[in-house]
Amino acid sequence: MNEFFNGIAWLFEEVLLKPLDWLRSLELDTWWGANAINFVFIIIGMIAFAYWCKQLKIFQDADDENTRSKPYLG
Repeated sequence: MNEFFNGIAWLFEEVLLKPLDWLRSLELDTWWGANAINFVFIIIGMIAFAYWCKQLKIFQDADDENTRSKPYLG
């Protein structure tokens, strides 16, 4: 069982987290390059928020929101 958990630790340390180690070493050279992925996520979040607000505006202008409550049938 110990080998199984050591295998999982090796997988994460040596394979899955290598890109993050590379980004950490890149920070010593260029801060902008190391944080580029953060900027990409921020831009994606801003685009999704703008799309969501646009959809809310469309439904509000069409007065298509269902505001009637349904009776509880028990």
